[in-house]
Amino acid sequence: MLFLLGNSGKQTKQPTKRTENLDRVKELFNSGRFPVATMDKLDDERKVGKVLGLVACRGFDSEEAFFGMAARAVNQGAQAIIGYQENVAFHPDGSKYFTCYGTAVQFEVSQEAHEKRQLSQEMHRALSARA
Repeated sequence: MLFLLGNSGKQTKQPTKRTENLDRVKELFNSGRFPVATMDKLDDERKVGKVLGLVACRGFDSEEAFFGMAARAVNQGAQAIIGYQENVAFHPDGSKYFTCYGTAVQFEVSQEAHEKRQLSQEMHRALSARA
C-alpha cells in the first residue's frame, strides 16, 4: 500500500549545480545593472530591441529559483527580464517548491549611444596611432 501513497518522508534539498555563474548574476542584479520587471516594459528610456525567449528555473529555495532564472537569461546574452512571475507549490509534508519565469530581452541601441560608441572608438584609434 505504501507504493500507492508515495514516500511520506520530507524531500531533502539537493545542492545547486554551479554550471551557471550565480555569484556574477547576483552582483549584476544587486548593483542594478540587470533589471527584472513584472511589467512588459521598463520605466526608463531603454526600449526592448530583441526578445530572446522564456527563461525559467525551479527550486526548493526562492533565491535559488530567482537567480537560476536570471543566470540562464544572462547566459543567453540578455540585459534584462520582463514579465517576471513566480509561483510557490506547497507539498502536504510542508515543503515548498518555487518556480520563477520571465522573458529575457536585450535593449535597443539608441542612435545617440551608437554615435557615442563610434566617437569613442575613433578617439581610441587616434590615440593608439600616436603611440
